[in-house]
Amino acid sequence: MEMKLVYTGKTKNVFELENGNYLLKFKDDCTGKDGVFDPGENSIGLTIEGVGDVNLRMTEFFFEKLNAAGIKTHFVKANLDDTTMEVLPAKVFGRGLEVICRLKAVGSFIRRYGDYIEEGADLPYYVETTFKDDAKGDPLVTKDALVDLGIMTAKQYDDIKAETQKITKVVADVMKEKGLDLYDIKFEFGYDKDGEVMLIDEIASGNMRVYKDGKYIDPMTLSELFFA
Repeated sequence: MEMKLVYTGKTKNVFELENGNYLLKFKDDCTGKDGVFDPGENSIGLTIEGVGDVNLRMTEFFFEKLNAAGIKTHFVKANLDDTTMEVLPAKVFGRGLEVICRLKAVGSFIRRYGDYIEEGADLPYYVETTFKDDAKGDPLVTKDALVDLGIMTAKQYDDIKAETQKITKVVADVMKEKGLDLYDIKFEFGYDKDGEVMLIDEIASGNMRVYKDGKYIDPMTLSELFFA
């Protein structure tokens, strides 16, 4: 099947397929700084052999689980031999939106709201949205702003929130089975030609904060533990 490169990303390249779908090619490039892996960084800092493979394997595992549960995603199939994933076409909201679900008060949440809550306190599947904007530091954006700016409808926001909480529970339950605790996770959503919300991008260790016995697990170690 012929394919045309349409986008070169930091950790994935995107190709257009003849059948109207797209192909994501996972790379071994990682975000970081001074040779140290950091999923929160906005630039490529290093290359780790095999990271594209483990990210795709975890993504395939969760997307197949979600599709089987009737949760709408862009996932069609993965090819582990060439580290690619075929996906349905989807439009992003605005210039890109990140959706975070938090089960514990850590990270930027505690930096913002630490006067009102203890670090590590439980959160009730708290959902927040940020614009993907490196220059502005991925600013928070509310439901009202998203609707008033014409980026999405109120129903689309409500659907995203509900789906985010459902998907987070699936991931958290799997981690719990492996003796791991999910503290927070980041997703991306898009929508199809009918305006229906769907989960896009990936579900990989670099997009989540996971602890074991109260200690933070870095993404590469998490991938190793997950597939052990």
